[in-house]
This record gives sequence, C-alpha cells and structure tokens, in this order.
Amino acid sequence: MKTLIKNATVILPEESRDVDVVIEAGKITDIAPGHGLAVDDVVDGAGKFLIPGVIDDQVHFREPGLTHKEDIAHASRACAKGGITTFLEMPNTIPHAITQQGIDEKIAIAERNSLVNFGFYIGATPNNVRELKKAKRTPGIKIFIGSSTGNLLVDQQEALEEIFAETTLPITAHCEDESTVRTNAEKYRGSRDIADHSRVRDHQAAIIATRRAVDLANRHQHHFHVLHVSTGAEAEFLAAEASPYVTAEVCVHHLFFNVDDYARLGSRIKMNPSIKNKADNERLWQALLNNEITVVATDHAPHTKEEKFAIYPECPSGLPAVENSLALMLNQVNKGTCTLEQVVGWMCSAPAKVWKIRNKGAIKVGYDADLCLVDLHREHQVLDENQVSKCQWTPWHGEKLRGKAVQTWVHGQVVYKDTENGDYFDPDFRGQPALFGLQDN
Repeated sequence: MKTLIKNATVILPEESRDVDVVIEAGKITDIAPGHGLAVDDVVDGAGKFLIPGVIDDQVHFREPGLTHKEDIAHASRACAKGGITTFLEMPNTIPHAITQQGIDEKIAIAERNSLVNFGFYIGATPNNVRELKKAKRTPGIKIFIGSSTGNLLVDQQEALEEIFAETTLPITAHCEDESTVRTNAEKYRGSRDIADHSRVRDHQAAIIATRRAVDLANRHQHHFHVLHVSTGAEAEFLAAEASPYVTAEVCVHHLFFNVDDYARLGSRIKMNPSIKNKADNERLWQALLNNEITVVATDHAPHTKEEKFAIYPECPSGLPAVENSLALMLNQVNKGTCTLEQVVGWMCSAPAKVWKIRNKGAIKVGYDADLCLVDLHREHQVLDENQVSKCQWTPWHGEKLRGKAVQTWVHGQVVYKDTENGDYFDPDFRGQPALFGLQDN
C-alpha cells in the first residue's frame, strides 16, 4: 500500500520543511513528490509535525522470567503509544542473555509479541568473553560494573580489561562503583528513609565508575557508551574528556526528578543510579544542549505496585517511562527549554548513530518508514490508570503535559493512533529485529 502523509511539518536531517512524504512497502520512498501522485491512502498532518520514530536504547521489558512485572506485548504497545518504534533491551532477564542462544530466544519472543522493532544486548560476565566475541544480531555488550544480580556483576579489573581488549562490539555499562556503594550501604544500614538511597548510591559511586570505564575505552580504543549519566560531575568529566571513543546518554528521570521529590513521590523514583540534586538536573540539561551528552533514553524498568510501594529499602529500584518519555520532552519544547529538532536529535538520530542501526533514526528516502506524527498542542494528563505498561503506574501520575504522539508507523504500518474513541493499536502487526552495523544479522 502506498501512503501519502501531507501538510505536516517534517523534521528532516538538514532542516524542517512543510513537505509531503510517501511511504510504501515499509520504506520512505519519496519526499516532496510532484502533484498527481496516485496513492492508496492519504494522512492529513495539518498543524502537526512528522518525526522519525524514537529509538530507546535502554529498556528492561522483563521477558523471559519476570513477566509478572512487564512483558514485551504490553511494553511494546506502550512504546507505540509513546512514539517509540525501536527498543534495545537489557540482558538481566531470567535466564540472563549471556549467550547467542539467549539472544536468539529473546528475538524469537519479540517476533511473536512485539508491536515495534527490537534489539537485545548480550550481557557480560567475568568469564564469557568467548561468547561476546562471536555474538551477532545484537547492538552490543552490556556490562554491569555495579548494581546487578547473579553472575552479571563485572567489577574486577582483570575481567574488564579482557572484555575491552578482546571484543569488537560496542560496549555499554551501568557505572556505579560497587565498593563505594557497599561502604555507603553499611553506613546507612537499617534506615527506612527513602532519601538515603541517594546517599548510598552517591555522586562518588557514579563518577568513580564512569572514569574507570572511560579509561578502559580510551586505552583499548573501544567504543563505549555511558548509560544513564546522573551527575553533573560526570557531565563535566565527559565534556573535558571529549573522547572519540565515548558517547553518553541521560534518562528522563535524571532530567526531571531530584532528591527534593522523595517527599512527594517516595519509592516511585527509587532508581539505580539514584536521583541526584537539582544542580545535577541543570547540568545534565546543559550537557544535552551543549552536545556533550547526545542521547535521551528511559531505562524503563517496571515493578508491580505491591513490590514498588513497599517500605524502603525493600522497594526495588526502577520505573516505567517508555509511554511518556517523548511527551515529557515535547512539553519542554513548548516551555522553550529546547527545540523539536534537538529532541529528534537526542531521541532518534543519535541512538541510531551510536548503535549503527541501519536505515533508522531519520526521515530519508530509502529509510524504514518508522515514523511518528506529533501534535505539539495536544494537552493531556498522565494517569496511572491510563498506562499501557503492565505495571499500570507512573512516577509522572497527575502531571499535565502539552504535546504527544498521535500516530505511529512501524515499517509503514499504523501501529498506534490516538482516536476520538481512545487508543487504537494494530492487533496483528509485529515489529522486526533491528539491523546493526556490519554484523551478519
């Protein structure tokens, strides 16, 4: 089917223009076509903006093994509603995705259940370098330098050196220094004060681990992506370092929440790395605007209400965000904090570039027709009961936002539409595995 999207302002790689876009057979086939083009369907985007589908490069969708919290079917619908057309999922499921077989099994689950496109990281352990060296159909290697379970924790220098030296896939990591966290945890043992979570997982834990990982990347000349930068100190370090081997991201909760919010939101914002100070919020925003940090992601990591709302420290870390991340950023566009073009850079083109995802992240002829129609004027309230995510709660409950995704295409198929009768999701369409770099996918 050939579809014409007309009258929208299109965010193109070089500029934003009022042009028509043609999609057919899952691809963008023409931009600004001549008059009289025969098409099967016309979408009127008057007053709206057409952007590339968002790529969220850090999510935890809990399948297999933890599907009482979340699963790919629910989470991918939440992605579609939030304008996300590709997600990259972390390996700490049950079992851990630490072998090629584990990656292939997760891909098979997603091929059956995901409404949007997908990729799955392979997890590093202290002794699986052989698996990491031969891995394919994956964006890269995930290392938990801190904050992990089972055999995914890799904090011994010898093991880290081996992974950086002997593998070729991009590496990403959770950077919190384990010894610092353990020392702080002993200091605050027995506390029931949720704010102590940010004292246990403090600024030092973050910056020590980030410095360590960047040093490894530079010495081994290995592409390394710093996940969920949470402190101004890390932002300052990354700006000063400006390494050609290092990229970095910030997550929406570290942009919008700080320790002052514990009194209001409690365990809803308990995260690893922890929420920091207002000054950290401000420095992270500045790092984005200065292009020192290039990616905005979610670290979507839901738990059930019963688990999440337990008393500290029994309440687990993690929050859901894929459904609201784009809307939160669009609201900032309306506030004048940033431009829509910058949001597209941070959430679409930059993650595609970092992970070398083929034919995604931009509106270009020949690229996949993964698209999102945005209404910057659409006002809506975020509510727990309206969340598509299986956990059905959000730390942004009650917030009123301006701007949201109103229609999402994956490979040219409408998978989500905001209609007068409520949310429409395509019940039958399934996304495809993302293709990465020069791998044999």
